[in-house]
Amino acid sequence: MILFTKLFLAHLFGDFIWQPNSWVANKELKKHKSVYLYIHILLHGVLAAVLVGEINFIPYAALIAVTHGIIDLIKLHFQKDKTKRTWFVLDQIAHILVLIGIVLLYENKTIINFWQNDTFWILITAILLLTKPTSIFIKTIISIWAPESKNSHQDNSLIAAGNYIGILERLFVFGFILTGHFEAIGFLLAAKSIFRFGDLKEAKDRKLTEYVMIGTLISFGIAILVGLTVQALLL
Repeated sequence: MILFTKLFLAHLFGDFIWQPNSWVANKELKKHKSVYLYIHILLHGVLAAVLVGEINFIPYAALIAVTHGIIDLIKLHFQKDKTKRTWFVLDQIAHILVLIGIVLLYENKTIINFWQNDTFWILITAILLLTKPTSIFIKTIISIWAPESKNSHQDNSLIAAGNYIGILERLFVFGFILTGHFEAIGFLLAAKSIFRFGDLKEAKDRKLTEYVMIGTLISFGIAILVGLTVQALLL
């Protein structure tokens, strides 16, 4: 993990902290003709080599630089104004996968090491369960109490914001339980209640208030149950 941590730190420095917006704009405009693209590629290789600090890792650092450049070029040539967010996410995922591959290659390990790790499978299953599957489950359960929609409130809401908020709060609760910070769950619930209070008060709809409370409590309850179950399995 320490090798991956160092490489990930190098990635954060190279892709975010030490990459000015002017570089990004120049790369998007000139693509493979941009000098900043090659400076950016070189920077990633140097950072990886320096942070790992091992002579034997230099060829792997060069490989990181080359693959980083290839991934960036693909993004620059195929992304459009409407698809920048999608390509940004795909770009970052690809870079992280490359770093994982480099770590496995350098340490003479294979993906089988992950497949044979019980903790890995338990955590992945729990995290996946707390995302869309739980959202669908909660939506199905509380659909019988769903209040009538009001266009005025829907127009002021972000698309699918409630769904993403629910997923994030469950993942936070899950993380708090695994790290033994049960008190943080109370702060999270209190914070959500404070932010929701204004909307519910303005709506003046008792059914909507009860609907939100039921959904929130079920969401927190499932996250706590999954967290405690995983905690017991990992002991």
